Order: sequence, then C-alpha cells, then structure tokens
Amino acid sequence: MASFATFAVAFVARPIGAILFGHHGDRLGRKNTLIATLVLMGISTVVIGLLPGAATLGVAAPIILVVLRFLQGLAVGGVWAGATLLAAEYAPPEKRGLYATFPQLGPAFAFALSSGTFLAVNVALGDTNQTFLDWGWRIPFLLSVVLIGVGFWARMAIEETPVFRNARQDIQSALVAKRAKPPILEVFRTQPREVLLAGGVLTIVFTLFYMGTAYLTSFGTNPAGAGLDRRTVLTFNILAAVVFGLTTVVSGILSDRLGRRKVILTCCALSIPWALVLFPLMGTGSATGFAIGLIGTLAIFGIAYGPVGAYLPEMFATRYRYTGAGMGYNLGGVLGGAVSPLVATQLAGSFGSYAVGIMIAAFGLLSLVCTLALGETRHRAVEADPADNAATGVPTA
Repeated sequence: MASFATFAVAFVARPIGAILFGHHGDRLGRKNTLIATLVLMGISTVVIGLLPGAATLGVAAPIILVVLRFLQGLAVGGVWAGATLLAAEYAPPEKRGLYATFPQLGPAFAFALSSGTFLAVNVALGDTNQTFLDWGWRIPFLLSVVLIGVGFWARMAIEETPVFRNARQDIQSALVAKRAKPPILEVFRTQPREVLLAGGVLTIVFTLFYMGTAYLTSFGTNPAGAGLDRRTVLTFNILAAVVFGLTTVVSGILSDRLGRRKVILTCCALSIPWALVLFPLMGTGSATGFAIGLIGTLAIFGIAYGPVGAYLPEMFATRYRYTGAGMGYNLGGVLGGAVSPLVATQLAGSFGSYAVGIMIAAFGLLSLVCTLALGETRHRAVEADPADNAATGVPTA
C-alpha cells in the first residue's frame, strides 16, 4: 500500500502539470514547453537515484521522495500533450492516426527498457534482495541520465509545428488586446464535456496499463499471487512491451481507416470479459498463465492507446489544444493510474483477486459509455476550431 501510494502521488500532480504546462504550451509553443518538462523530469528522476535513505535523513527521506514523485507527475502531466501535438499537428490528415502513434510508443520502449535494466541489475547482483534494496535499485534511476541527453537533443532539433506557428499571431493579438482568457478557463467554458468524457475514455486505458505494468509485476513475484521469480516476471514484461508496442501501431493505422472511436470501443468492449478471466488465469501459479494474462492485458491496452494520440488533439481548438488534450488525458490517469492499483490492493486483501477483475471490468464499462457519448474525430481539421468542423458537416460530439 505504501509503495503504490507513493506511486500514486505523481498521478495527483498530473492534472496540475497539464494546467501549468498546458498554459505555456498554448501561449509559447509546443517545443519550448517540452524542453521544460524534460528538464524537470530528468532532474527529479536522477535525484531519486541519489537520495539518501531514512537511516541518513530520517523522516525527511520519504518526504523528499514524495516531493520528487510529485515533480515527476507535474512533468508527465505536461509532456504527453506536447509530444502528441507535435506528431498530430505535423501529420498529413489521412495519416494522423499513424503519425500520432509514435509518441504513444514511449510506454512500450520505457517498459521494455526499465524491465531490461532491472533484469540486468538482478542478474549482476544475484538473487540477494538485500543488495538490491540497499543500493541496486538506484542504478536504473541514475542511468536515466542517458535518456535525458537523447531526449534533449531530439527536442532541440525539432521545429515548432506549422499549425501553432500559423495560430501564433492570432494568439498574440488576443493577448495584446487583453481578449484572451487563460487556456484552462477557455477550455472549460467551451468544451467541458469533451474534457470530462475524454477522462472517462482514458480511465480503462490507464487501468489496463498500470495494472499490467505495476500491479501485475508485484502480483507475479508475490508468493500470495503467481509466486514467480523476479527474472521470469521481468522477462515476460519485455515480451509484453513488444506485443503492446505492435498493437499500438496497428490500432493507430486502423483508426485512419475505420475511425478513432470504433477502435477505442473495441478495447473497451474486450476489457470487460477479459478482466473477469484475468485473475483466475494468473492465479494458477503457472508461468504460462501469468504470461498470457500480462500480454493480453497490455495488448488490449494498446488497441485504445494507438488512436488516443490523434483522438484527443482532434477534439480541441489550437488556442487551447495543449491544455484540453492534457487535462482529458491526465484526468483519466488519476482514476485509472492512481486509484486502481491502490483499490486493487485493498480488494485483493479483503475479497480476493477476482474482485480486482470486477473493478477493472467496471472501469471498462465506464470508458465504453464515455466513448459512445463522444463523436468521431477522424475527419476533423486540426487547423480549425471544433465549431468550424461542425459548420462544415464534420461529425462532432
């Protein structure tokens, strides 16, 4: 519970990060804001790796850790919208779903890299848990400095999107004339329904991902769960990352042909029966059963995650798109990413793991209803206001 609660702190910070960095992303541009989020995330992650333990700092150690997790959450709250907007606003209209899957591949690479790094640390240190707990866990955090360097180079090299460059003059003129409201106020004045429904759509997406990557990893190594050794679970994690990365790309391509909404609905519909068979399957103690459960969960997640990269940006006008897309995405993260692992721990302890499956199925039903309530966005022009799309006959919510 303490572990997942510390994990959840970052999700509480995400909507705040979406508002803070969304404001700057909608006013100053996508590129500069992405650089700021990278610096904040990089510093926070490396400092976690350097943080002295409670034996040295006492109660200050866990407090500082929670603060650093909060800062990580602020950064993530601002980075997703900026990354997907760069891809979606550069993309040809007929291939926007495909282009927008490239930022969505980040979690697949991240899960594979993090699992691979921890696997390498485990092999190097042996199965002595105490060595890992004493200092081995710090190695992956410190190695993240390499990714920070790569990310900084990539973000410095890219140009601002043409869509934002074309809208910049109007945004600046509105600011000078004092006609422009803060993006957060404008998005909730004009499209509050889309923000809230998007959060509902993303609930099952976050639930499947963080139940798969965080909770099931813990479940797999827990003697009361699957009871597998750490190396086996980490190896399956890497395999699952490859599968859901492929699923993400394929679903993004299909969303260009079939529509974002139809593909996301497929994920929601599959998640409900899958959730009910997941823990009976994994509870057999079989490595094969665990692998099928983990890979299946993340594959279903990928079906929705691919189209989301284009779906959310297409919902909102350019002048507040960074804020609107970021808020919808991160509201789903609070319920699906923060709440679900915490509640799952309580449910499993009180009622058994099957109750966790019922919780996931309930979130799947919630997302299904929210997706049905939203319109298709595939044919919308990202250069136009959603009201302009409606005026030209493009389907809207």
